[in-house]
Amino acid sequence: MGTVAKIISVAPVGFDGHIIEVESDMTKGLPGLTIVGLGNKAIDEAKERVKSAIGNSLLEYPPKRITVNLAPAELPKDGTHYDLPIALAILTSSGQLRATDTDGAVFAGELALDGKLRAISGAVTVAETAKQHGFSTVYIPEGSVEQASLVEGIQIVGVKDLKSLYLHLKKEVLITPVQANSPHAEQTTPKEGPFLDDVFGQEQAKRAIAIAAAGHHNILLAGPPGAGKTMLAKTLVSLLPPLDSAERLAVTKIHSLAGVLTEQAVTLRPFRSPHHTSSQISLIGGGARPRPGEVSLAHHGVLFLDEIPEYPRSVLEALRQPLEDKTVSVSRANGRAVYPADFMLVATMNPCPCGYYGDTAHECTCSSMQIINYQKKLSGPLLDRIDMVISVTRVPNKQLLHTNTSTKTQHISVGNSINNAMTAQRHRYRSSNKNNGSLSSSDVKKYIALSPQAQLLLTTAADKLSLSPRSYFKVIKVARTIADLDGDESVDARHLSEALQYRQSA
Repeated sequence: MGTVAKIISVAPVGFDGHIIEVESDMTKGLPGLTIVGLGNKAIDEAKERVKSAIGNSLLEYPPKRITVNLAPAELPKDGTHYDLPIALAILTSSGQLRATDTDGAVFAGELALDGKLRAISGAVTVAETAKQHGFSTVYIPEGSVEQASLVEGIQIVGVKDLKSLYLHLKKEVLITPVQANSPHAEQTTPKEGPFLDDVFGQEQAKRAIAIAAAGHHNILLAGPPGAGKTMLAKTLVSLLPPLDSAERLAVTKIHSLAGVLTEQAVTLRPFRSPHHTSSQISLIGGGARPRPGEVSLAHHGVLFLDEIPEYPRSVLEALRQPLEDKTVSVSRANGRAVYPADFMLVATMNPCPCGYYGDTAHECTCSSMQIINYQKKLSGPLLDRIDMVISVTRVPNKQLLHTNTSTKTQHISVGNSINNAMTAQRHRYRSSNKNNGSLSSSDVKKYIALSPQAQLLLTTAADKLSLSPRSYFKVIKVARTIADLDGDESVDARHLSEALQYRQSA
């Protein structure tokens, strides 16, 4: 009779992970494999994968009654990365491996029928959880090494197949571990446009885009079709600084958990552009097996909603909580998952259904009621959470064929100003996670001082424009960003007057 074996793995739950003990026991009886411990269909199907992988790796699959338990049993478990720990638990309880061979290590990997290991989702979560619980080594498929190696302070061993891992654990043919130091690898920025220099005219809109990028402010671009709203929005990713090591880790982790990316690490800031037919679950996250939505996949990046009035009202209203809290909480009958959602919202809209209301070149064919109903698709509470609203006018056709040398002179200059403004914010708040757009009302009172002239202007404007308390503080935050872009220490009336321009349109 074999002994009870225990192999350590990780269960991703939301954005965090839990240690799982994969136990195996063998008894006399009709040969077969039973897996218990609240596993889903993918784990139940692991029986056939594990059996074939062990046999095709020239190892012995014991002809006994095998019971595998995934503990703690009350925690729901999902995914194919339990294949490898289940196989190792069977090999250990049958005496082919010793218990000491797997001590101090965490294992995760999906087995192919021939014993090879396939890349898994959630590799960063596996490595992070192992480190937090004091384990020294993580064994994962070779394809997932790049993601897992973003976690510093733990050894990552990339495994090609079950047979090579068996020989490594038996100390016969060792596999060289990868020291996790990849976060310091070269960060990248987009090399292809569009850039600000590719947008003809629209100087005020370009200024608004720069302010939004520098302070992480949400922005709405309104104007007729073909005015350049989408192109302006797409310049944002290349204006923002590259991901730092902590951001790169978080973004890679969320993309891996969503199954969007299972091998490479994320090197560029996310730019998510869901279609207006997207469901609320696809945008916010959730489902029977909770997964991150578009707002979480845009974490530390940009969520672009083109023609925002075309999105269902329920979907837009669901954005209100993530815009405020920077997180998404998905509650289901079998548990609760929390995902980060610190994104920058960039939206575009036409002024009316036909798109030409207020356009000097085209006549609007919409009735007054149609225009009012169209603009009412954006509720007051949602508009209140958008820091800046800018009107984009049509560029004269004669300017469109002007020669463009694509030197990116303006784009580089604005990018440098944005970097300087963000550096000033990090120094002021002594944090890399806090920027002007994310300040609370108490932070505004603590960190932002207005000159007497600015205070008088704000008080007068707030009364005349009937600004809500949220809008009141958003004007101050935008003014602080304008001062940072200009390199000024204090917020003056001129900074505040420019910030107020972006609230009047709302």
